[in-house]
Amino acid sequence: MDSQTYTRLDTLTREQCDFSFKCFEEELVNNIPDRIIQSLLNLRNYHLGSQVNSLEHCLQTATRAFRDGADEEMVVCALLHDIGEELAPYNHGQMAAAILRPYISPENAWMLEHHQLFQAYYYNHFIGRDRNERDRFKGHPAFERTLMFCEGWDQLSFDPNYDTMSLSDFRPMLESVLSREPYGSIKS
Repeated sequence: MDSQTYTRLDTLTREQCDFSFKCFEEELVNNIPDRIIQSLLNLRNYHLGSQVNSLEHCLQTATRAFRDGADEEMVVCALLHDIGEELAPYNHGQMAAAILRPYISPENAWMLEHHQLFQAYYYNHFIGRDRNERDRFKGHPAFERTLMFCEGWDQLSFDPNYDTMSLSDFRPMLESVLSREPYGSIKS
């Protein structure tokens, strides 16, 4: 089957559709962990005024979560929480949530999406904003989870002397979470 045989989706045949889905799986889905690792490695280029680069920050956050006994899904969320900073600096939490949402719980997706606002507690008052903006979400089922994530791991993870686990230590967990059957899968 030649991939160039259709020019519009409204003329797509069943065979062309099947071939396209096969290519989708082979070219995109099967390589997600590798592309995520590459995106994480790109974070080495950004320090954002900190003593550690953004990759090290993500690794520290994930290491702290792992050492505190967090489950595999939470550790992967910690690892990827800032993955969107390079392309979406003002809404990187939403980007991280969008990447993982098909594979994680709604509570963890909400946590990723909102962690920036919760993290702003530590600096909003310096820029003339209310540091308690996060309080408008009190009562949400993922409020305490997000508070714990920021207080216990995220805001602590800028230490150049912290004994951080390596990216390769987290790869099996990343692959495990990303190997889950995603909602909305074309396989369904």
